[in-house]
Amino acid sequence: MVCMDDPQLPDRVARIQADWRRERPDLDISPQGVIGRLHRLADHLTEQLRPVYARYGLSEGEFDVLCALRRAGEPYERAPGELAAHTMVTTGAMTKRIDRLERAGLVARRRSDADQRGRMVALTQPGRELIDQAFTDHMRNERRLLSLLTPADAKALEGLLTTWISQVENPRPSDSE
Repeated sequence: MVCMDDPQLPDRVARIQADWRRERPDLDISPQGVIGRLHRLADHLTEQLRPVYARYGLSEGEFDVLCALRRAGEPYERAPGELAAHTMVTTGAMTKRIDRLERAGLVARRRSDADQRGRMVALTQPGRELIDQAFTDHMRNERRLLSLLTPADAKALEGLLTTWISQVENPRPSDSE
C-alpha cells in the first residue's frame, strides 16, 4: 500500500496519483500529472504575486485594470466593455473595480467623444505613476519566480504553454464534425 507521506514520491501530485493508481488501476490518471501540477503551481504563483499588488494598495483585479489602461497607450483610456475584454472579467465585476479605482483617484470616467451615451475610463496621473511603479516591481517579482528554471527550460515551457492555450482558446473543428 502506498502512503500519502511516501518520501520516495517527488510531490503531492505524485502521491495523489499513487493513491488513485491503487484505488482505480483501471483508469489512466496520467493527465493529472500535468493538470494537477499546473493548478498547484498557479496557486503558488498567485501567493507570490499578490504581495506586490498589496504593496500598492491594489487587488489583483485592480492591478489588471490599471495595466490594461496603461497598455492602451496615450491617452491611457478604454471603454468599460473594452476593459472587460482586455482583463477577462465580466462587465459587472469591471464596474466594481472601476468604482474602487475611481474613489482612490487612480482612474476617471468621462463621456465618450464618439458616443455621448458611452463612457470612457482613463488613468489619472497618480494612477499612471502608481501602475508604472507597481508594474516594474511586478516584472521584477515574475523574473525572480521564473529564475527557478534555466533560461532554456523557461523558453521551452513558454512555447508549450503558448501552443496549448492557443488550442484551448481557438479549437479547430474536429474531423468528425
